[in-house]
Amino acid sequence: MNNETSYEKIADNMPNPQNLPPPYSVAVQPPVQPTAPIVFQPPMPSHLYNATAVQDPKEEPILQPVQVTKAPDYLAYSIFTMLCCCLPLGVAALVCSILTREANHERNITSAQRNSRMARILAHSALGVGIVIIILYVVFVFTYLK
Repeated sequence: MNNETSYEKIADNMPNPQNLPPPYSVAVQPPVQPTAPIVFQPPMPSHLYNATAVQDPKEEPILQPVQVTKAPDYLAYSIFTMLCCCLPLGVAALVCSILTREANHERNITSAQRNSRMARILAHSALGVGIVIIILYVVFVFTYLK
């Protein structure tokens, strides 16, 4: 009996079907806006907008060819120092060598020269470190193991 009263209360709180809004399928038309009258304007005279620009033949633009860059990339030298001498400096030299190649391909002279110089310096440093390590190893072997 308690359950029945709760059902009745829920049923009493339901909205009346006459008070519901219209369903969505009914299309509501927007208010019609009055249109402005179309006014015909005659075209402008051709001498006002067909003017041509006259350029003096002496003022032609001067096209300068882009300089081809051939900065050495030291790629083989960098790979050699990376594999045989000093790995960290050789990897840095290899990265600079690749950047030099890209700058040469893009015809960027400044970047190509800077990266080429850095690749050479790093490869020389790697070779120097490798030679020092080999000399120290040979000295150690002959002095302490004999």
